[in-house]
Amino acid sequence: MSIVFLDGDFIQKDEAKISPDDRGFLLADGVYEVTPFYNGVPFSLDRHMARLERSLAWMRINYSLDGLEEIHKQLIRANEFQDAPTSYVYVQITRGAAPRTHYFPQEDVEPTVYAFARTWERPSPERWAQGFSAMTVPDRRWSRADIKTICLLPNVLAFQDAIEAGADDAILVRDGVAIEGAHMNFWGVFDGTVVTHPTTSNILPGITREVVLELADQAGIALEERPIQVEELKDADELFFTGTTGEVRPITTLNGAVVGNGSVGSLTQKLSDLFHGKVQEVRSALEGPIA
Repeated sequence: MSIVFLDGDFIQKDEAKISPDDRGFLLADGVYEVTPFYNGVPFSLDRHMARLERSLAWMRINYSLDGLEEIHKQLIRANEFQDAPTSYVYVQITRGAAPRTHYFPQEDVEPTVYAFARTWERPSPERWAQGFSAMTVPDRRWSRADIKTICLLPNVLAFQDAIEAGADDAILVRDGVAIEGAHMNFWGVFDGTVVTHPTTSNILPGITREVVLELADQAGIALEERPIQVEELKDADELFFTGTTGEVRPITTLNGAVVGNGSVGSLTQKLSDLFHGKVQEVRSALEGPIA
């Protein structure tokens, strides 16, 4: 049975109880963050915490992150994931339990803090080399997609539409622009230039996206942050996603049509290699797992 963290305590998951009046349950009034660990070593934990702090501030949820990094590491230890090749810690913070109103509680309410650790698996090298399929779906999210809230129903429905159509993932489209994936950032390669949507309120600025942008710049790869029009997609040489558990994930089929020459592109492969190299660099910089 897994060990989770709930409101100050590490407990067995089946002992975790949250009030039915919790505003996260009733109103999706909360935020979350997911941080990857490699062999017990956190990757970009500081960036994930900075994004979580930003989300909390925008949502006006008063919660200090002091000690939260250590809670992440304790969850990895408690669940014996120190040697797991890939794992992650999910943390969710809601405004707390209070009588249901559409405005904030009038009395002080203690936020609900829940976190758990879980392992995840990369696709096999053979599966990754095949690439993945995607389909375009309408972006029905609210106007502040840059805030990592727990209100993910539009993402869930988009992903389900893709799965029911036989695709591996979804690309969200708004006003003729391919904005991002249902749970990852979206990229294209056009005439040797790597392109991704700029950081606006229409996308969630991914930590993996940020790292990949830095690695590409350091490697001298041509970069452009701009909206990708849907009609451009048929002319893309390569398409791929980036995300916490997706890392760099190639798209070789879009809406049933082959992307580029139908195989993983050279720049997608290079960026994937650079990202894995960065992961190894972070791990090697530490004398064993710090979790």
